[in-house]
Amino acid sequence: MKVLAGDLGGTKTLLMIGECHGAQVTSLYEERYDSAAFTNLLPMLQTFLRAAGEHAQGVERACIAVAGPVSETPDGQSASITNLPWRFDSQSLAAQLGIARVRLINDFQGVGYAIEALGEEDIVTLQMGTPRSRGPRVVLGAGTGLGEGVLVWAQDFYEVLPSEGGHADFAPTDVEQIELLRTLLAEFDHVSCERLICGHGLVRIYEFLRARHAAPESETLRAAMTEGDAAAAISAAALAKSDRLAQAALDLFTRLYGAQAGNLALTVLATGGVYIAGGIAAKILDKLRDGVFMKAFLAKGRMAALLADMPVRVVINARVGLLGAALAASRL
Repeated sequence: MKVLAGDLGGTKTLLMIGECHGAQVTSLYEERYDSAAFTNLLPMLQTFLRAAGEHAQGVERACIAVAGPVSETPDGQSASITNLPWRFDSQSLAAQLGIARVRLINDFQGVGYAIEALGEEDIVTLQMGTPRSRGPRVVLGAGTGLGEGVLVWAQDFYEVLPSEGGHADFAPTDVEQIELLRTLLAEFDHVSCERLICGHGLVRIYEFLRARHAAPESETLRAAMTEGDAAAAISAAALAKSDRLAQAALDLFTRLYGAQAGNLALTVLATGGVYIAGGIAAKILDKLRDGVFMKAFLAKGRMAALLADMPVRVVINARVGLLGAALAASRL
């Protein structure tokens, strides 16, 4: 079946025309767009379909995975984007694009659907564990925000339940993190996990540690943060081990990330596996593998042994949301 698939984020959007056969997806045409360059999803899709030319002929189904909450309506779904002023619905998109059926899903539903389509080259294992066949799975990932999803077995494939768990309360686990929470409460009425476990969150952590004089600030790093992507500059300096303050910030970020992954795994009893996705994970893979993430993941007291039995894997395929949206479209 020929499908239109999309992975719509606050920063970038990936679009694809593809052919689906079972859990296999073959890409026929793809484009990447800066999301903020468009006023809404429809003009972006129209631009893409024009560019796709003959590849767009015969598209039967479409699914767009969006970085924001999706609501069910009597005629389909409606969605708003957390980090963009966009709203749209599946029925209008179907009518205006001339596609018989259009589905909107949460972006981490897209990641979840794609898990079965991934190969070993798409995954890095942090903990082997003992996966239980058809056991619940979870996906979470930091990027522009913090996405989460839950996978449950449904007859012959994993169905993905959307979640906005990234907006759940941030739960500090030591004195330093309590002070971090107090600092953020002076700025925000509600401090969610997403306030810290995302790109902007890494910058907030860096600024918190700088104010506490955790290490001297480098003029070189400060200039790099001012001139470009601040979070990317911090993580690059930390991974290069060229800046103590950046290393401390990425270390704390990783501990918070691991702790939240453990929280989600316990909530769902993710005996089928924990999958770390999102734009940041692949970029800080060396840090995720140094033991800090897993130590925080396992630090759940009496439940540590339970968590030690769960597989924990990092998804390094940047197109995972796109593949999942394609599979979801093919099942409409």
